[in-house]
Amino acid sequence: QVQLVESGGGLVQAGGSLRLSCAASGMIVSINAMGWYRQAPGKQRELVARITNSGSTNYADSVKGRFTVSRDNARNTVYLQMNSLEPEDTAVYYCYLGPVMPTTRVDYWGQGAQVTVSS
Repeated sequence: QVQLVESGGGLVQAGGSLRLSCAASGMIVSINAMGWYRQAPGKQRELVARITNSGSTNYADSVKGRFTVSRDNARNTVYLQMNSLEPEDTAVYYCYLGPVMPTTRVDYWGQGAQVTVSS
């Protein structure tokens, strides 16, 4: 089994920054994608950013230029640096682990981290 444990998140004012971390443990296939989804109240869960083991990244249009996803393959850890946060970024952020393809497949989820951005 694989377990994903998130840390970070919290309350920040608009324009501020936060960093999320997610560490994976267990039987992990080395060729994989890790990343972050978010879900705001009353909305569907959406992909925020993903990164493959080779370093290829994808971002939602709404966060491009503000968020940066990175990973430490040796530690099986993925990070999400969030800058210039906006109230619209308020959501529960979930890390995930899945195969490189298909890009939408998620095999494991983290427990979720609340991010609240005040105006």
